[in-house]
Amino acid sequence: MPLSWDDLQFFLAVSREGQLSRAARVLGTSHVTVSRRIDRLEKALNTRLFERNPRGYEPTPAGRRLIETAERMEEAADDIPVKQGAASRQAGPLRLAVPEGFASLFSTHLWPDFIGRFPHISLELITMPQILSLSRREADMTVTLDPISSGPYRSERLANYTLHLYATDAYLAMNPPVTQREDLRQHRIIGYIEEMIFAPGLDYLGEVLPRIRASIKSSSVFNQLAAVRNNLGIAVLPHYIAIKYPELRIILPQEVTLTRSYWLTCHRDVRAMRRERAVIGFLTDSLRARMSDLVRPA
Repeated sequence: MPLSWDDLQFFLAVSREGQLSRAARVLGTSHVTVSRRIDRLEKALNTRLFERNPRGYEPTPAGRRLIETAERMEEAADDIPVKQGAASRQAGPLRLAVPEGFASLFSTHLWPDFIGRFPHISLELITMPQILSLSRREADMTVTLDPISSGPYRSERLANYTLHLYATDAYLAMNPPVTQREDLRQHRIIGYIEEMIFAPGLDYLGEVLPRIRASIKSSSVFNQLAAVRNNLGIAVLPHYIAIKYPELRIILPQEVTLTRSYWLTCHRDVRAMRRERAVIGFLTDSLRARMSDLVRPA
């Protein structure tokens, strides 16, 4: 049975989407047709390209090797002047799971540019209360606060950001002055619920002052922000969030500066895909261009 480039397009769609139904939506056809094309391609190559399981379709080693070849053919096809052009190669849904602070940053500053750059990608932005499973295809890519270097997953740093202690002028006027870290023990601290901290990077307070504990707690950084703005206490907040509110003041700016990083994490096979590489490049370049918002000058 001869090898068909058309079948390779179906193969790439299944590799990228992980499910027949999602690949079918991208290609504008039925999942039955997609399944038939994959079967035909496997027969032509006399090899199994996917492992079928309840979570979806996972490329076999032979499938992963074919992804590289098929994407080179796709790139060559993009050079042929046709109406659809290269943009059609970047169509379909893409699920990105991010912390809620990053989601706010993305929605405010990056989403318009994303749509301009990738008009045919249907982005599904998940604000995750916990780490979603890449292996179960709950997300194609995640932005995390801590890197992953085990198994088939890889992380790369997108950008650093800084966090500082914040309170309102009104709160500071009504409470004892803070001239050193130890003074914080006399104040209400706002922070995360300890047992619900889903990433080590969110465990700030021990770095600020050993054995200090929050008395006002929330799993949401925006609830913590609201509590600070309501003159209820002092909190560690990202610079890029707190800078929007002129009533907030940085406490101990020379003593307390925490630095964290956003990491882009995905399966190594996903990273090899052309569309996903383009999205990763967009996120990296866009965040680095906004470094003055993310990192407070020393």
